[in-house]
Amino acid sequence: MHVRRVELTDFRSYERVAVDLEPGVSVLVGQNGMGKTNLIEALGYVAALDSHRVATDAPLVRAGATSAVIRCAIVHDGRELLVELEIIPGKANRARLNRSPVRRPREVLGALRMVLFAPEDLELVRGDPSERRRYLDDLLVARQPRYAGVRADYDRVVKQRNALLRTAYLTRKVGGSRGQDLSTLAVWDQHLAHHGAELLAGRLELAAALGPHLTKAYDAVAAGRTSASIAYVSRLGESLTADRPALQQALLASLEERRTAEIERGTTLVGPHRDDLSLNLGDLPAKGYASHGESWSFALALRLAAYDLLRSDGIEPVLVLDDVFAELDSGRRERLAALVSDAAQLLVTCAVAEDVPASLRGARYDVTIGAVDRAG
Repeated sequence: MHVRRVELTDFRSYERVAVDLEPGVSVLVGQNGMGKTNLIEALGYVAALDSHRVATDAPLVRAGATSAVIRCAIVHDGRELLVELEIIPGKANRARLNRSPVRRPREVLGALRMVLFAPEDLELVRGDPSERRRYLDDLLVARQPRYAGVRADYDRVVKQRNALLRTAYLTRKVGGSRGQDLSTLAVWDQHLAHHGAELLAGRLELAAALGPHLTKAYDAVAAGRTSASIAYVSRLGESLTADRPALQQALLASLEERRTAEIERGTTLVGPHRDDLSLNLGDLPAKGYASHGESWSFALALRLAAYDLLRSDGIEPVLVLDDVFAELDSGRRERLAALVSDAAQLLVTCAVAEDVPASLRGARYDVTIGAVDRAG
C-alpha cells in the first residue's frame, strides 16, 4: 500500500497544495512551523478519521474558511482508490469513495492503513490511560474497520447513561425522587454490556496478539538492555478471556454492584472506558520508572509493534516518522533506520536533513509555508 497523491484545500496552513508521492522513502524537510506535520496529519485523518494532535475538527480548517477538503489517492495491490473528505466544523463531515458519496464517513476506514510515530507518542508511556486506550482502539479499527461502529455505539451508550446518572445525581442532591429518573437505567445497562463486551473482547485479543511484537520491537530499539511487556488491565478483574457472553455477564454484574456508587457520583464507573494498558520494563511499570530514553524507546516500540502486527495480518501499512530522529541518540537512530528501511512506503519529516540516517535519505521534498516542492 502507498499514497500516490494527496491534495489539501483549506486544511490547516494550506490554502491549496498537491503532493505526488512514490513508494519507498520520502523525506519532508522544513523548519518548524512550515507545515510538515500538517501534511502528515491530513493523511492520518484519512486513515483514522481523527487527528493525533487535536480533539476536535475546528483547528483543522484554515482560518477564514468554512470547511477543509482532503483528497488522497491510494494504491493497494495495483488498484487505485480515491478518498475525499470534507471537514465541516459544527456539522456532519462528508466523504466520497472513488467520487461516489458514502452514507457515513467511517465507510472509508480501511482504504488507507497507516502507522504514525510522532513526538506526542511519549504520552503513551507517561500520559493518562485515555492515551493508551486510544492507541488500542485505533489499532483495533485499523485491523478490523467494523470496530469503528462498535466504538461509536459504545461511546454513545456511555454518554446517554452518564446523562441519566447525572440527572439522578442532581435530583437526589436536591432531595427529589430518584426512582423516576432511573427508570430506563436497566435498558442502558444492557446496551453498555452488549457493546462493551464486544469492545473489550477485541481489545483483549489485540493485546494478546500485540505482546510478542512489542517485546521484539523494544529489544531491537533498545539493543536488549531490558525486556518490555504489556498487559491489559480491566476493572472486571484479571485473567479475562475474549468470551463475549461471559464478558457481557461480568459487565452486568459489575454494573449492579457499583450502582450505588454510580448514582452518588453521577457517572458510569464500569466498562472498557475505565480500563488501561499496563506497560512494563522488567518487573517495573514504565510509567514513573522509565528514563527519558527508555520512554522514547517504549513509545517507538508500541508503534513498531502495531506496524509489524498489521504486516503479519497481510496488510502493508504506510509508515510515518514525524520529527522523530531529532529526539533520538545516534545509536537509536541507526537501529530504527535498520528496522524500517524495507517499508513499502516510509514518510519521514525533519527540520534538519542530516538528522535522518543516510540509509533513509530517499526522495526529498522541501516544505515552506503553504507549499511542498520535490527537490532536484
